[in-house]
Amino acid sequence: MPLIDEISRMHAYEGDPAALVGEFRRTSVLVPVPDDGLMSAEMGGIRWLYAFTDEAALSRFALARGSAPDTEWPYVSALGARLLDVVIPAIEGPAGVALDAGSEQGMLFPPAPGIVPDSAAVRTDQDGEVPTRDSGAAALPGGERN
Repeated sequence: MPLIDEISRMHAYEGDPAALVGEFRRTSVLVPVPDDGLMSAEMGGIRWLYAFTDEAALSRFALARGSAPDTEWPYVSALGARLLDVVIPAIEGPAGVALDAGSEQGMLFPPAPGIVPDSAAVRTDQDGEVPTRDSGAAALPGGERN
């Protein structure tokens, strides 16, 4: 089933989280690269890497961020698996993927066991705080992009 369909099923409370993650891993998504790095934002102690299902979703995000309608945002295409298995572990500290951020079909793939490799996964402590992981990994290329 296509990723968009899996997302729709999740929003309708009919989806299977494992099927959603599996489909995300098999799907090529668009990741904005505004300067020399991948676009991301930090929220709640987690670095969220932005990814989009298609150019229309990326355009809606760009417009919502104040870009002119004719402004093109550069992006790279990557498999969801590559983001989860390679890019996320390379980011210093807890990180996940925000897919189609700012849209009704938006979905988060947090740094949780079963989504990212165990070396990059975090669990909250008893107070709900997100601990930092000590991976020794390099910071996200290009730094923070808000």
